[in-house]
Amino acid sequence: MQRNSFNNGIKWIAGVRGFGNRAVSSLKTNSYRDLSMCQHLRARTPRFMLVLVLGMTLIMSSRPAGHDIPADVTVQAFVKAEGQRLRLLVRVPLEAMQDFNFPQNEQGNLDIAAADSMLRDAIMLWVGDELTVYEEDRLLTDQRLVKIQVSLPDDRSFATYDEALARVMGPRLPTDPGVFWRDAMFDALFEYTIDSDESAFSTDLTLARLGLRTITVLRLVLPDGTVRPFEYSGNPGLVRLDPRWHQAMLRFVVLGFEHILDGIDHLLFLACLVIPIRRFGPLVAIVTSFTVAHSVTLIASAFDLAPDAIWFPPFVETIIALSIVYMAIENIVGITFQRRWLITFAFGLVHGFGFSFALRETLQFAGSHLLMSLLSFNLGVELGQLLVLLVLVPTLGLLFRFVVGDRIGTILLSVIVIHTAWHWTSERALQLSQYPFRFQLPEVNMALFEIFTRWTILGLIILGLVWLMHLIFPRPNLGQAEPNVRAPRASIED
Repeated sequence: MQRNSFNNGIKWIAGVRGFGNRAVSSLKTNSYRDLSMCQHLRARTPRFMLVLVLGMTLIMSSRPAGHDIPADVTVQAFVKAEGQRLRLLVRVPLEAMQDFNFPQNEQGNLDIAAADSMLRDAIMLWVGDELTVYEEDRLLTDQRLVKIQVSLPDDRSFATYDEALARVMGPRLPTDPGVFWRDAMFDALFEYTIDSDESAFSTDLTLARLGLRTITVLRLVLPDGTVRPFEYSGNPGLVRLDPRWHQAMLRFVVLGFEHILDGIDHLLFLACLVIPIRRFGPLVAIVTSFTVAHSVTLIASAFDLAPDAIWFPPFVETIIALSIVYMAIENIVGITFQRRWLITFAFGLVHGFGFSFALRETLQFAGSHLLMSLLSFNLGVELGQLLVLLVLVPTLGLLFRFVVGDRIGTILLSVIVIHTAWHWTSERALQLSQYPFRFQLPEVNMALFEIFTRWTILGLIILGLVWLMHLIFPRPNLGQAEPNVRAPRASIED
C-alpha cells in the first residue's frame, strides 16, 4: 500500500510539473516581455520538484502502511455436507490479509478482541468473496460467516475435520502470551444451505492473490466419512469434488487432446513417423503400436508401478528427446516396416511415462473414476494425434510432390528435427546429471515380492501385446523386397 501511495504521489507531482510546463509555454507565446519570467520559472522548477518529492516521501513514510504480499501461502480447507447444510472450513496465514493494519497490544502482539471487526472484514474481503460453491451446478448464494478464530502457528487442529471444527468453534485464543500478527493463523467457518448432502458439489476458489505462490489443500469429507484430498496451485478453475463418470470423462478427454497438441516433443516424434511413411495401412499399424504402448505405461504409472525416484522424470524426458533423434536418423538411412513398428512400440512405452507426469496432479480430479479417466485421457491423446495426422499427411504429400523431391525432402526435414531434438537431449541430460543416482540392493521382503510380481505381470502383458500385433499387422505389399537399413529408399508410399 505504501508503494502504491508513493507511486500515486509521483504521478500527481508529474501532473503538476506538466501543468507548470504548459503554463510556462503559454506565457512565452503570449508576450515577449514575459520571457525573463519564464526562464526564471524553469530554472527554479527542478529545485522545487526536489523539495516536493522529499516532502511527499516523508509524509508517506510517516503514515501507517500495509504489508507486502507474502511469497508462499498455504490454504487449508475442509468441505462437508451434513443434512441441508454445507460447511466450509478455511485456514489461511493472517499475513495474507493485505492492506489491514490490525491493532496490537503493548507487547506488539495481535489484540484479538479489538481486531474482531477488522478480522471479519478481512476474511470476507480476501477469502469469503473468493469462495464460489455449486450444488449440482447450481450456484449457492446464501453464504454465512459463522465463526472466526485466530490460532497459533504451531496449531495442528486442521489435520482432521472434527479437530478443525472444534478449534474454530472453541474459545478465543488468550491474549497472554498472545501471538505476533505475522505468525498467526486465521481460521473461519462458512455455511451454505443445500438441498441434500448426497448432491454433487463443485468449488471455484480463487485464492491465488493471497500470495505470490498459493497452494490450496482442500479435503472433501463424504457422508460415509471418506476423505477425498485435493492439492493445487493458484486458481484451477471449477473443481468437481465428486464428479459423475461423464463429467470425469469429458474433463480428461479435453486434457489429453490439449496435452498432445501442447507437447512439441510428442508432435515431433509423430512427425518422424509420418515423414517416410504416408501410406494408410503401414501408418495405421505404426501409430497403433505407439498408442498401445503408451497406454500400457500410462495406466501402469497411475497404479504406482513407475519408479518414484527423483531422477526418473528427467531420465524419461531425456530418452523421449533421444527417441526423436533416433527416429529422424533412421528416416535418413532407411527403414523397414517390421522394425519400425517394433521400435515405435518400445519408444511408446517411454512416452507413456512422460504422459503420466502430466497426469500426476490432475488424476486427483477423477474422483472414483480412475480407470475411466485414464482411458478418456488416452482417447483425447488419440483424437489429437488424428487431427495432427489429418493435417500433416496431405501437407507432406503436397510438399514432396510440388516443392522438393521425396528423398531430399525426407533428409532435409529429418536433419531439422535432429538439430532440435539433439539440443533437447543435451539440455535434459545435463539436468539429469544433477540428480544423484545410488544403486542400493533392495531388502528382501514381501513388499519386494509384490513389486516383482506386478512387474512380471506387466512384462507378460507387454510381450502378449507385441505377439498379438505381430499377428495382426500384415507385412506391406510394396511390390518388392523391403528396403535394407542402408538402402537409399526411405519412404513407404503408393
